[in-house]
Amino acid sequence: MNCNINFYYEDKNRGITPVFKAKIKEYGFSYDADNVEVSVGLGKFEEFSEKKIKALFAGTVKELKKHNITKANFELGEFSERFGKSIISQVSMGINLGLYEFDRYKSENKTYSPEFTYTINNRVLEEEDAETFKKAKNVAEGVAVARDLVNTPANDLTPVIFSEIVEKFGKEHNIEVEILDETKCRELGMNTFLAVGESSANPPRLIVMRYLNNSESDEVMGLVGKGITYDTGGYSLKPSASMLGMKTDMAGAAAVCGAICSLAKNKVKTNVIGVLPCCENRLSNSAYLPGDVVKSMNGKTIEITNTDAEGRLILSDAITYAIRNEKVSKIVDIATLTGSVVATLGHHISGAVTNKKAFFKEVKKAGKRAGEKYHLFPIDDTYRKVLESDLADIKNSGSVKFGGCIVGGCFIEAFVEDMPWVHLDIAGTSYSEKPLFDYNSKGATGVGAATLYELCAKHN
Repeated sequence: MNCNINFYYEDKNRGITPVFKAKIKEYGFSYDADNVEVSVGLGKFEEFSEKKIKALFAGTVKELKKHNITKANFELGEFSERFGKSIISQVSMGINLGLYEFDRYKSENKTYSPEFTYTINNRVLEEEDAETFKKAKNVAEGVAVARDLVNTPANDLTPVIFSEIVEKFGKEHNIEVEILDETKCRELGMNTFLAVGESSANPPRLIVMRYLNNSESDEVMGLVGKGITYDTGGYSLKPSASMLGMKTDMAGAAAVCGAICSLAKNKVKTNVIGVLPCCENRLSNSAYLPGDVVKSMNGKTIEITNTDAEGRLILSDAITYAIRNEKVSKIVDIATLTGSVVATLGHHISGAVTNKKAFFKEVKKAGKRAGEKYHLFPIDDTYRKVLESDLADIKNSGSVKFGGCIVGGCFIEAFVEDMPWVHLDIAGTSYSEKPLFDYNSKGATGVGAATLYELCAKHN
């Protein structure tokens, strides 16, 4: 059976049935013996924008799946004429993200493997357009990598298993991967990372991904992703209602992994180092305690006032490692760091703090290209004072009731050594029980992977 996808603006008042009004995301299906015609509403012409295209195409392929339509052609001429051929990237991202499923643990899964074709004014895509489509598909697959990792239960994604998965990606995509075990981390003085990681019988691993593909530049972007593969809160124990989703506390590391895989698949001319501190935060006879003092790789001593503020601890050593051992030029760290950011921004905007506003503007522009939003919070001495300690150089958590996202950023800032730096807090955007956008599905969103890709793809 042949299937053609037709797109209609509401003001054109065209459709295949009297009830089809071409309102946005309204679908109409017409069948005969050998063909099916699918009409997709775009809403009012004057209100339609490039921003809506990714969601539109994701929603369309989900609708096709509902009707078990496995072969279809998308005519993109009208989109190309209005928005230019760059729109092909958004179409590709929307379709490939809309097709995402995570059914690994279902005893019965019905795989949907459609065959789609694409035309512009009834002609197949030219070679350049087809390459653009493929590159965007590779970015979408990087987002899918991040989603798969976050969706995987903690018993199947210990730090060691995570490191083995990344090693496999490295071999597949020509990325240099080095795994540092607890012995090597101890030799490097990564005591804050180990303080968290040694709370579990599953040993910690520091994963280093090196994608160096621009010998003409000395610039190296450092991407550091929080990799807590499960977080109980330690002895500052989380409430039981908060435990279920804690397999997702490694979404930052997943985003970095997905972004670097996409950069490598697209052979982007850039230099990127990913540092993923992966461990569990558990209760045990070897777990660190509130009141402990640990010495970081940076040399600063840290008073532990809250063992559930563990993400910033592992990030501090990972950032120091990226600066001193990998010689990066700039740093973006990404983490499911605080509940505070969720209370402030909800589930569709991620929080950010920075020591260089010009660098954040680069990140924000990359996010716009990726369709992801970031809001910059202020950072100053008022917030830094919250972390002053009578016992050590700094506390890992303050006693403030509000502003936790900023205070967490202040702690990380203390370890960036004046390096241009942006911190992204994705605690509210990395997972969704009720997806806000059609290009997401229930569960992990993969947020950050596309933004980091766009940032590094433009950073030469």
